[in-house]
Amino acid sequence: MISVRPIPQDIAQQLCAAGVPPVLARLLAARGIASAGELDRDLARLLPPPTMKGISDAARLLADAIERGERLCIVADYDCDGATACAVAVRGLRQLGAAHVDYLVPNRFEHGYGLTVPVVELAAQHPRLGKPDWLITVDSGIASVDGVAAARAHGMRVIVTDHHLPGQTLPAADAIVDPNQPGCGFASKHLAGVGVMFYLLLALRAELRRRRPEHPAGRVPLQQLLDLVALGTVADLVKLDGNNRLLAATGLQRIRAGRACAGIRALLRVAGRDEARCGCSDLGFAVGPRINAAGRLADISIGIECLLCDDAAHADELATMLDTMNRERREIEHSMREEALESLPADIDEAPAIVMHREGWHEGVIGLVASRLKDRLHRPAIALALAGDGALRGSGRSIPGVHLRDVLDLVDKRAPGLLLRFGGHAMAAGLTLHAARLAEFTQLFRQAVLDFADPGCFARETLTDGALEAEQIDLPLVEALESQVWGQGFPAPLFSDTFEVGRQSLMAGKHLRIELRSGTRKLTAVAFGRTEPLPSPARIAYRLIRDEFQGLASVRLVIETVEAAAV
Repeated sequence: MISVRPIPQDIAQQLCAAGVPPVLARLLAARGIASAGELDRDLARLLPPPTMKGISDAARLLADAIERGERLCIVADYDCDGATACAVAVRGLRQLGAAHVDYLVPNRFEHGYGLTVPVVELAAQHPRLGKPDWLITVDSGIASVDGVAAARAHGMRVIVTDHHLPGQTLPAADAIVDPNQPGCGFASKHLAGVGVMFYLLLALRAELRRRRPEHPAGRVPLQQLLDLVALGTVADLVKLDGNNRLLAATGLQRIRAGRACAGIRALLRVAGRDEARCGCSDLGFAVGPRINAAGRLADISIGIECLLCDDAAHADELATMLDTMNRERREIEHSMREEALESLPADIDEAPAIVMHREGWHEGVIGLVASRLKDRLHRPAIALALAGDGALRGSGRSIPGVHLRDVLDLVDKRAPGLLLRFGGHAMAAGLTLHAARLAEFTQLFRQAVLDFADPGCFARETLTDGALEAEQIDLPLVEALESQVWGQGFPAPLFSDTFEVGRQSLMAGKHLRIELRSGTRKLTAVAFGRTEPLPSPARIAYRLIRDEFQGLASVRLVIETVEAAAV
């Protein structure tokens, strides 16, 4: 069903009075922007680092370690957030004076997620650092109780930086920096892992400045890392609250100005994206997946090295390798997705959630399959692959109104021992369970979803921003929309109106090209992946894109949803 989100007209008028263009004012007001000041991109508006629990302690410990010349090992995660957080940590710590910094990445197929005991054993024999004095986790660690204990038994100290929800017991680390840990008063709970690490560097720089005001470390321009922060924040699909939008917007400004690191610039090139017009969709759908492909199919170290690389030629080589991996990932994902859709259970229309497993599924791609099933069925979805030792490892994705980690926690309480481990947040989670108990888990998971969810959240609704006047659809509007940051929790503009449908034709045998009429104006539209002709008249939900052909730019409508309109 196509519907229109409410717009607080008084706020929209205030934004217009402050100089915001009318259409943009309406969009921003509908997304909770209350004043033009919230659009200011001054980094002084960032939430203050000291309000994050544990950050001052961690900064003091790192300042001491730097002064003593101790060896610091970043323990990364194997997705884009983890890769960018690792690159931010390595680059930032080196700029702040750390002489011995390197990283280690778990292999998702061998070592599991986070700072596990096997990862600690690897770290204790680091090929370049020897045994590190410190392990610093990024984008993980809040649930690594055993791993932190093992590190301390080896004589290594640990700082955890994470953004995931904690379990019942916190690890006995030397410091924990996580806005979601108990007792943390940081006003945004939605920082990505890379954002948490960036905040720790801000606190460390302030600590170094306090100790030695004249030292160059106190003046290190950490804003140079914001291209990486923007990439990890967008790719991890965290909610783009005001603080995250500020981080993403300033990072995008650096990218568009040609000041991104060599790796991001190379990844944009291999993806065929325009650096000068880079937006959140380019980071989320072009750059991020290429880095993630390395972690899904092989070793995320290739992605991290690309982000750490300062040589343009070498960055191009690494980006090309990542592009090749991403093509392979797409082929595997397509095959698994088709298998999943062909074998949906008979009761799928009534089921509150979907759990799928097939022999031979690739563990690194199950999260993508879960995401596609969630999108197609509008239900929480979990995909599972064999992980060895009689276990299944799964990845889940959810819909608004169903907090996935809380659902898994309820399953764990109702059937202790069924889940070997689990973790995550509202919209995404990971889990491991006994393969022999898959049917039991499916039943318990479905029931837990029903117990948590408001029944209304299962209704499929396309929420739009309403109609545009035909004369408002122009390139200046597209450019105004491109200048803003859109994403999770701050959705990109989607308009809706009723059109007369004119000529329709197929492109490449699988996309529909359509001529629409609104009053006397003709508009060009495309419906990707659709071959069925549109009815006329039709109520259409659409977004606007800039279309360039032979050097000429125009506006094209991309159709998302279609309903027959009353004649």
